Amino acid sequence: MNRSSLSPTVLVIFGAAGDLAWRKIAPALYSLSAEGWLPEKFAIIGVDRKEMTKEEFIGHLRSGVESFCRRKLDEASWSTFAASLSQYHSGDLTHPDTFEVLAKAIGDFRQQWGGAANPVFYLATSPTLIEAIATGLGKAGLGRNIPGSRIVVEKPFGRDLASAQALNRSLAEVFAEKQIFRIDHYLGKETVQNILALRFGNAWFEPIWDRRYIDSVQITVAETIGVEQRGGYYEHAGALRDMVQNHLFQLLCIVAMEPPVSFEAEEVRNKKTDVLHAIRPFPTEAVHRLAVRGQYGAGWVHGQHVPAYRSEPDVSPDSKMESFVALKVFVDNWRWQDVPFYLRTGKRMAQRVSQIVINLRPVPHQAFPEIAVDQWHPNRMILHIQPKESILLNFQAKRPGPTIRLTPVDLHFSYPDAFKTESPEAYETLLRDVILGDGTLFMRADQVEAAWSLVDPILQVWESNPPTDFPNYSAGSWGPEAAQVLIARDGKSWFEGPEDGE
Repeated sequence: MNRSSLSPTVLVIFGAAGDLAWRKIAPALYSLSAEGWLPEKFAIIGVDRKEMTKEEFIGHLRSGVESFCRRKLDEASWSTFAASLSQYHSGDLTHPDTFEVLAKAIGDFRQQWGGAANPVFYLATSPTLIEAIATGLGKAGLGRNIPGSRIVVEKPFGRDLASAQALNRSLAEVFAEKQIFRIDHYLGKETVQNILALRFGNAWFEPIWDRRYIDSVQITVAETIGVEQRGGYYEHAGALRDMVQNHLFQLLCIVAMEPPVSFEAEEVRNKKTDVLHAIRPFPTEAVHRLAVRGQYGAGWVHGQHVPAYRSEPDVSPDSKMESFVALKVFVDNWRWQDVPFYLRTGKRMAQRVSQIVINLRPVPHQAFPEIAVDQWHPNRMILHIQPKESILLNFQAKRPGPTIRLTPVDLHFSYPDAFKTESPEAYETLLRDVILGDGTLFMRADQVEAAWSLVDPILQVWESNPPTDFPNYSAGSWGPEAAQVLIARDGKSWFEGPEDGE
């Protein structure tokens, strides 16, 4: 697809002077521009409360590109990109005057470009401003009445089912569902998308991708960092809202979904929504058996002593908010009945790793003598999402020698080694899809509400029963002992990071 075939687009970034635009959006857009993925007719308008000239705005974004972009900045590419940074407006993000200015600017581009200009509104702002900004866009005639108009909304999308439903209703008053792009950066990662290619593009895997051959699935998203400067946000969110309701459930959907008839956006999203509807609800009386929460104390990470969660900036000294969650989940359908999915996520963990581990059932009959299989364990597939983008198949092979001795070996596929190229950042993929109008990798309203309906009972139980043992895991560990107990009850253990299989 060449640039001239892409529809003329005006990207309006609300919160353009903020951290998200600086660290993620601007570097992603620069990479897209340098690689020829942006339309020939493309303009960026920054909007924020902060007073700033256009030149200061351009310089601010340049520093973000220099600091965070995967591509080294070169002057020719920057000059081309900087030409698209056409305007910066400071003002109240909810005041009618702001939206009148935007409507005029977009109208000017439409006239300049001969009648076409798809406005894309990226809300890189506090979630509390989403409804007000959407309403302002609607009153300025910048919503559903412009067919190419789109709005991009960052997480968190609500804080429970009721607030998510209310937010969906307010957005639906201004935009059609196909114009709303609820962004989850995990879905833009190359390895996550390649799970679909692995499953549905190869004859090897899909025939065994069900309860007959798969014993269990583990999904881990672990971080070594703490809440850092996000303590104020995290005190109102916690790991269940911040990570499980969106990222981990979306990974589960990709692993568990049925084969789509096509890769049209609605077909793929239908299949993922079916998984959410099939997840067994968490009854109030069973939450303590199926869900574990934790909060990190002081400890050591990479040789450095780090403080407890309660000692982080903007965190209450007696906070009850969780920084770790582990869940045992079942998908009640023909493919996955009674196969446990174990999910966990946490901050200040032993390693930074995002991975999916598919554990296969043992062979039905062990014909080898016991001495031959002293290191034997069931086959597994490990899908490394970060920091190493790779797929590892672990299986048994005969060790060299005169006697039969089986030992686990690995078949390892690395994306960087195989393709000799750097994978695009998630925001590059997602921003390009927004410009194309492709909603495949974005959350639909019913998906968001289905996910919230699953975690709401857990939130309610936890809020009515505050923890008495926080902090209950040391920074630099793999989380609270209760998470080990959760999986050990089933005679299993967590796969503790890439080094176990590499």
